[in-house]
Amino acid sequence: MAEKILVMGLGNTLLTDDGIGPHVIAALGQVSAKRNTAQVALIDGGTLGLSLLPEIEAATALIVVDAASFGGAPGEVRVFDEAAMDAQLGAAKTSAHALALADLIGAATLSGCLPARRALVGIAPKSVSWGLEPSPEVAASIPLACEKIEGIIGRWEA
Repeated sequence: MAEKILVMGLGNTLLTDDGIGPHVIAALGQVSAKRNTAQVALIDGGTLGLSLLPEIEAATALIVVDAASFGGAPGEVRVFDEAAMDAQLGAAKTSAHALALADLIGAATLSGCLPARRALVGIAPKSVSWGLEPSPEVAASIPLACEKIEGIIGRWEA
């Protein structure tokens, strides 16, 4: 089976920092012409929840980028691999799509299609109030989040 890495950005872009996942996906698409190939798919998953299960079923590896509460300073980027991702998703939910992501991963596990190689690139939010742009601290983390994702892809492709 050919390698297919799914990079999925989650979040509600109407709620400032909550929408950071789609903002990172947009930035990745701009900085790397080799993305969105047969090997790497970039998807703005927004707040689609369980309707994203077919995308995960078609992937051999999964990277999710999302706002995440892990006690970090606003804009801090942290990578959670495999079991650490599962543990982070088991923590307290701060948004409807955080719950949906945990449900999505649970459904993929139950159906036997959860990729063994998976990572969550979490970005600590400052605000999830109404607004179309992330806070300055979180917006400044987009290049680092892109670097982390590119690093994971490079490690998995090697």
